[in-house]
Amino acid sequence: MNVDKLMLDLEKKHPGEVEYLQAVREVLESIEDVYNQNPQFDAAGIIERIVEPDRILSFKVPWTDDHGKVHVNLGYRIQFNNAIGPYKGGLRFHPSVNLSILKFLGFEQIFKNSLTTLPMGGGKGGSDFDPKGKSNAEVMRFCQSFMLELKAIIGPETDVPAGDIGVGGREIGFLYGMYKKLAKEHSGVLTGKGLNWGGSLVRPEATGFGNVYFAQEMLATKGESFKGKIVAISGFGNVAWGAALKATELGGKVVTISGPDGYIYDKAGISGDKIKYMLELRASNNDIVKPYSHEFAGSEFHAGKKPWEVKCDIALPCATQNELRKEDALNLVKNGCICVSEGANMPCTPEAVEIFHEHKLLFGPGKAANAGGVATSGLEMSQNSMKLSWTAEEVDAKLHGIMRSIHGACVKYGKEGNGYVDYVKGANIAGFLKVANAMLDQGLV
Repeated sequence: MNVDKLMLDLEKKHPGEVEYLQAVREVLESIEDVYNQNPQFDAAGIIERIVEPDRILSFKVPWTDDHGKVHVNLGYRIQFNNAIGPYKGGLRFHPSVNLSILKFLGFEQIFKNSLTTLPMGGGKGGSDFDPKGKSNAEVMRFCQSFMLELKAIIGPETDVPAGDIGVGGREIGFLYGMYKKLAKEHSGVLTGKGLNWGGSLVRPEATGFGNVYFAQEMLATKGESFKGKIVAISGFGNVAWGAALKATELGGKVVTISGPDGYIYDKAGISGDKIKYMLELRASNNDIVKPYSHEFAGSEFHAGKKPWEVKCDIALPCATQNELRKEDALNLVKNGCICVSEGANMPCTPEAVEIFHEHKLLFGPGKAANAGGVATSGLEMSQNSMKLSWTAEEVDAKLHGIMRSIHGACVKYGKEGNGYVDYVKGANIAGFLKVANAMLDQGLV
């Protein structure tokens, strides 16, 4: 395999798909040696097959607002690879959604789902629809129109979407209600469902919890823990909320959250009612964190800035892709940060990751560190299949075990001769080998 040649070919076929090409290059560079040591992969064209989705459904989504005006958005579902199980991945409703972002997310999802050890393939979907500022009735009409097209290619044993940015409990409810009406069945076709109708306890917190569990495992390799550590978090949604909860529970002090408008610095620590207030911020349907500074005396709002300038021991980027850049990474290193664990998907740019590796920081890539969300979605699928519910303690224990297992796989394939663990390489190799071998076993399909 020649990575540069493969990337040139892909760039010609998919010009301008920056995020997708970035994600593919990262994986190919990590697995190059392992791939070339296994000629059976090349003979079966595994790379050429795995970098292209099985199929992409693209469709218009017409809907009417509360004043009767017709709007048309674009909808997508990308079914990337189902070698080890049904396609699995979230739906994102956000104005930034485009084919490149969804392909990057779907490609990442293949390896993330593989790492969980659960039987799930990779997929992703969404729309450029913005739920922010819309009434419940408008969101419902959009979701129902979206499901009219999506229903044709999903099912509990075929493709199981979940939530993502802009798709929370409300949206999943409306989507599921329409699916149930169309399919005339009550099945586990979506995850992130309400607890009253098939959802799993701990699911809203799971991505954040899992990210902290992964960071905890990384820290333990250096004889460290969260106890007494200063923690900087970006974002203020479910991932950041779950991470703040668990980091605080493990003895850390969370001092930042952020939004598109800037970041909050709370020297006293974001805990207790302050963490609960994060949910109120999210529920307000406004993408801003400034109100926190009015609610809690002593906290500071820094407009238009990111939290990576704050002195911290542990950084948990939980907002969105490519939010933490080279200069941010240099700031973290300068301020003594020892561990960075990605709660969002690809929040660190390649240049930032290079800085972390160069300075030998503990760095957990998203496909490993934030796999707790989809892992718990997999646990929700299991509960739906068995027609039962586990307690929060049972789900949390299973989630903790999965994250520990993912960490072990990363160490197995990412540990270098000097003892440093390249978790990016480890995660990519471990995730790839399982999928590639399954593809070999099943033939050219």
